[in-house]
Amino acid sequence: MTIRNALLTSATLALFAGGASAADLTLVEVITSPERTEVLQGLVSAWEQETGNTVEIVSLPWGQAFETLATMVAGGDIPDVVEMPERWMAQYSAAGQLTDLGPYVAEWENGATLTEQTVRMGSMTAANKLEMIPYGFYLRAMFYNKDLLEQAGVAEPPKTMEEFVAAANAVSQIEGKSGYCLRGGPGGTNGWMMFAAAMNDNPEFFDENGQSTINQPGAVQGLQTLIDLYTSGAAPRDSINWGFNEIVAGFYSGTCAFLDQDPDALIGIADQMDPETFAVMPMPVGPGGRAFPTIGYAGWSIFNTTESPDEAWSLVAHLSSPESNATWAKRVGVIPIHQGADQDPYFHTPQFAGWFEELNNPDTYIPLSMPSYLEGFGYFADQLSIETAQQALLGEITAQQLADQWAEYLTAEYAKYKEAGGQ
Repeated sequence: MTIRNALLTSATLALFAGGASAADLTLVEVITSPERTEVLQGLVSAWEQETGNTVEIVSLPWGQAFETLATMVAGGDIPDVVEMPERWMAQYSAAGQLTDLGPYVAEWENGATLTEQTVRMGSMTAANKLEMIPYGFYLRAMFYNKDLLEQAGVAEPPKTMEEFVAAANAVSQIEGKSGYCLRGGPGGTNGWMMFAAAMNDNPEFFDENGQSTINQPGAVQGLQTLIDLYTSGAAPRDSINWGFNEIVAGFYSGTCAFLDQDPDALIGIADQMDPETFAVMPMPVGPGGRAFPTIGYAGWSIFNTTESPDEAWSLVAHLSSPESNATWAKRVGVIPIHQGADQDPYFHTPQFAGWFEELNNPDTYIPLSMPSYLEGFGYFADQLSIETAQQALLGEITAQQLADQWAEYLTAEYAKYKEAGGQ
């Protein structure tokens, strides 16, 4: 099995297209790291030994993966199976390039144990077909540093947004410490959306008239809350540019006391901190008594150009089995996709308690599904929202102006989606 961990340039794309290969299937990995690739290779190797087929794994660096995969597909170098982030799925679904996996799952021995969330999220496109088997969920919850809260005189983890802001400000009074690890740089969109939804007490991105809700008064208040945390000094000054690695390091180094993040952050944090010094709580609830932690995901999709559809499904089914998925979830940091996973001793710990409390109390903690079915949402999440949010943090635009810009863009994208037949 060949594993290539370099960006495929035009020259290597041509080689990939024209070179002879003994592989029965090609699988493209897009959220790449050495550790993840090693786990994937092990799972795929087991399938190869079981079936006699072979798989070539093409690993794309994450920073260029979106453009590289699009170039491959446009040039006809289309893999059989792809690791599909949720916000890319609408683009390939709209182009009619993905296989409907519903008929396969209906006959699959493990299909009945997939959670309702898994099936629903795998069908989040205008086609309303199961075009991805998610391999796990990146559900937000709030890490907190027990020692810093004690030093700041915070008696217990905050449950409401008001208590959270007060606790963050209290920790910030400790010299050299900040309350909140703000993600102002790449990947920061989810935080803004969670705060807006909680303060607006509304998980819907669009109203009955197709208008974005992000500039409703409550949502603007949520955006203002994040801006105030930054401008008041409750978040580190350089956090305006922080991405995933920086916020995780900010938490485990003791720079800040709170971090809202997915289970994948737990891997790095657990390596650096004594488990007795931190825990994970649900996201703080807003004035309406509810919180809306964002839920992100990726999974396995099959391009319908594959010459071996049954073998491609067999591979996806193997990767998605309860045993394989449990291995994958533990190693890459996601909430598993099969019912009963929370009873696994690995997940039955205080560090996972916040996520499963959110999952087990659906009336209070309602997962916020980003509108990844919009073809232009990838651009919004990865570029537009980050640039404009940084302007708001610097005081160049107000929270209302930020919300109005976002609402204008998202409303227009939703109109395009509806015109294309979206439900």
